Amino acid sequence: MKKFASWFVIGLLAFLLTACGDKDEKLVVGATNEPHAMILEKAKSILEEKGIELEVQVFSKYELLNSALDNGDLDANYFQHIPYFEREIEEFGYDFVNAGGIHIEPMGLYSQKYESLDDLPDGATVIMSNSTSDHGRILSLLEDAGLITLEEGVDPLTATVDDIAENPKNLQFDYDYAPDLLPTIYNNQEGDVVAINSNYALDAGLNPVEDSIAIEDESSPYVNIIAVRNGDEEREDIQALIDVLHSEEIQQYILDEWKGAVVPVD
Repeated sequence: MKKFASWFVIGLLAFLLTACGDKDEKLVVGATNEPHAMILEKAKSILEEKGIELEVQVFSKYELLNSALDNGDLDANYFQHIPYFEREIEEFGYDFVNAGGIHIEPMGLYSQKYESLDDLPDGATVIMSNSTSDHGRILSLLEDAGLITLEEGVDPLTATVDDIAENPKNLQFDYDYAPDLLPTIYNNQEGDVVAINSNYALDAGLNPVEDSIAIEDESSPYVNIIAVRNGDEEREDIQALIDVLHSEEIQQYILDEWKGAVVPVD
């Protein structure tokens, strides 16, 4: 009986150790739905060939992803561009690092009323999100179109409406909305122009390339990244994830699936 009990204990310990080992080999990455989670799902089988089990946790509210990474619920997250990432670190003190840039989601300007930014009337309303890290890129699009001029020396990445030096059409800016509400605002024909990031546009069935009246090009500095806790960027599974997401197969998938609405980066 004692011998049986000893073997039972040994077997139980072996099982627990194996189970713990399996858990350690799982890579848990949080993401918003499109395109981030879709890209990760495409990468699953490639990572599996490398002995890495990828679990993708989809978040509908992007505001929760960094706190989930910070408290250890995630090994990495994939949803944010670099200016937002840097702003979150500054505001909340996260000890995160950028493990690698994966793609760009161009910001687009959409209108139910006008076919071109040149057609905007005096006093037209531009609706933006309440995410101030996006305001600079929207203002840069308007400046490129000749509708506004920013103060000389202002960094476009951090520009706000207070940095507008010239506004000859007296554009009005409304930025009290969560980013995920902007497609609904556009569909409700509110405002004259609505600035929508491509991931939310795609989720709402919009084609950023065809439906926008202005859109960022591939030179945008707003690269979406894999974020990890400081030190985890050296983990073999994290490095394997970055390598797979940079692979020709995944980059071609991005190009084929979104046709310019999402742009891969090396």
